[in-house]
Amino acid sequence: NTIVHSPEMTIASCDRDRSLDSRIHGGLSRVFVREFMPVDEADVQRIFYEGLMEMVPDTAFRGLRHHPESLLIYTAMTVLCFVITMCWWVIGLLPAIVLCGRYFYSRRVIHRYLECAMSRDMGDIEGFYTKSPDSCLWVAVLEGKVVGVVAAVGQQKSGGAVELQRMSVDRSCRRCGVGVALGRKVLEFAAAHRYSSVVLGTTAYTPAAHQLYQRLGFRCGMVTNGYVTHDARWSLLERIFYRVRHHHYSKIISNGQH
Repeated sequence: NTIVHSPEMTIASCDRDRSLDSRIHGGLSRVFVREFMPVDEADVQRIFYEGLMEMVPDTAFRGLRHHPESLLIYTAMTVLCFVITMCWWVIGLLPAIVLCGRYFYSRRVIHRYLECAMSRDMGDIEGFYTKSPDSCLWVAVLEGKVVGVVAAVGQQKSGGAVELQRMSVDRSCRRCGVGVALGRKVLEFAAAHRYSSVVLGTTAYTPAAHQLYQRLGFRCGMVTNGYVTHDARWSLLERIFYRVRHHHYSKIISNGQH
C-alpha cells in the first residue's frame, strides 16, 4: 500500500507530536519515582495484574496479523472442516471459534505466567528486590497515588547487563510521562552501578510500548517469532492458539551516560 503525505498531514502530525511532548514533559515535572516500600505492595500488584490482563486481547486479536504461520494453520483447518462436512456455514463459524480459542488460551497462558510471577518476585517484592544491591524496584507517584512500577535486575558484577523488568503503568495515567520517568530511573541505576548495557524483552503488540522504549534510546536487536514462555506443560491447543513475537531491546551505557 502507498501512503501519500501532504503538507496538511505533516503539520497535523507535528502538532500532535508537540502536544504529546508537552503532556509528557508536563507529566514528568509532576511524577516522582522512588524505591518500593512495603505499603506500596497492593498497588504494585494491582498495576502489574492489570497490565498483564491487557496482554490477553492484545495477544489474541491484535497479534494475529503478525503471525502468517498461524493464519495458514487456521485457513487449513477451515478448508479441512469444509471438505469433511461440506457445510458452508462452517466457513463462517470456524473463524469465530478460532478467535474464541485464541482468547481462551492467551488468557490461560498469561494467568499461568502471573501465578509464576506471584510465586517468585511479585509475591515477595521486598525480599526479592531490596536484599541485593544488584536489583531494585521503583514506583512512580503522581498526585500522591502509585501509578507505575518498574524493576531492574543486574548481574552480580559491574560491567555486565541489567535487565529492565515488570514495567507497567496505570491505564488512567498513560501519556503523562510516567513510563519515561520509570525508564530513566533504570538507566540511572545502570549507570550508577557501572553496568555496560540495559536489556529488556517485550511481547506487546501495541505501538505505544515500543515507542516508549525507542524514546528512551533502546534499539530492537532481534525479534523471535513464535516465542513462548518456558513451560513444560504446554498442550497442543496452547501451541496452536497462543503465539507471540518477542522483541529484544538493548541500550549501551557508556561512561556513565544514559
